[in-house]
Amino acid sequence: MHDLKRSNDYVKKEFKTLDDFLGTHFIYTYDNGWEYEWYAKNDHTVDYRIHGGMVAGRWVTDQETNIVMLVPGIYKVAWTEPTGTDVALDFVPNELKLNGTIFFPKWVEEHPEITVTYQNEHIDLMKESREKYETYPKLVVPEFAKITYMGNAGQNNEDVISEGPYEGLPDDIRGGRYFDENYRRISK
Repeated sequence: MHDLKRSNDYVKKEFKTLDDFLGTHFIYTYDNGWEYEWYAKNDHTVDYRIHGGMVAGRWVTDQETNIVMLVPGIYKVAWTEPTGTDVALDFVPNELKLNGTIFFPKWVEEHPEITVTYQNEHIDLMKESREKYETYPKLVVPEFAKITYMGNAGQNNEDVISEGPYEGLPDDIRGGRYFDENYRRISK
């Protein structure tokens, strides 16, 4: 397991408000070993890359979502993807953990390779597959996760999730080899 790598802005930061959460870039690993990278882009959209698990290699930008603060320092984020997958995440960044539940349609469980792409360029394929293949029963994956990285990317930063996942990308981010001091991609 990786030790938490925090950008300087998060060394002593305590999450209290919704504004503290928005603009934050996370890497976390679920207890089942699946590694995800996720960015609270603004108050209604998120970007993410999937580095481990049954849909590793998938990445998405500008996913419409619902983001709320339940109580100071605890945030709920939920959305439905064009695939028909539903996601609900509860972030507790002050404790370096989250709980996520992913509701995969049967077709994603049986044909995950269809989704392993940059979704934004294949929305029609996602919708077509959602209609073509079976949806139920859904595969429900409830898991706790440990946050291994938090960075203050700022809101609406298009450099955070700007390319597909590659082997070692999370380690490049945690090791300070991916973003410069202004949270811009070092080399493209």
